[in-house]
Amino acid sequence: MATFEEQTECVVEALFSDLLGEDECCCRCLETDSGEPVQSAGDPSTPFDPVVIASRLRQMGDQCNLEFERVSSEAVAEVLAGKMEKFGAAVETLSRSWCDQNPELGYERAFLCVSVKLLMHVVKKVPAMVQPIQLIKVINGNPQVRRHIEASGGWENLGC
Repeated sequence: MATFEEQTECVVEALFSDLLGEDECCCRCLETDSGEPVQSAGDPSTPFDPVVIASRLRQMGDQCNLEFERVSSEAVAEVLAGKMEKFGAAVETLSRSWCDQNPELGYERAFLCVSVKLLMHVVKKVPAMVQPIQLIKVINGNPQVRRHIEASGGWENLGC
């Protein structure tokens, strides 16, 4: 079975392929050494499909109605200017703020929605500055979000 980090990488790569309009994702489905699709930990009949999961993440990002230019945060301003080293701090600031405004979301869901929406926004403005590793690090580096995803049965069971 692929690790959480490997699955996150494939999901984010699929999301980038979708955002950049690429036809084929290089990570369509993780496979084991035997060539069989990786199965989810929670339900052995559910294969891990990063393209489907990326589509769910994009739908979650579409739910975020924040206007990034109106947020008074140095980290957000720097990310909007293409300084992606502040991406993690910007996501944290925005997701806490959005969660405070919409407590029914929960922090973890707000974090995923905001991180994807901010990524989508920056990809439109300065696509050359955005790399998949930025979102991969933000998700893998947040233990609370990771626990939430794993508690839901893994990426493949993350609902919209």
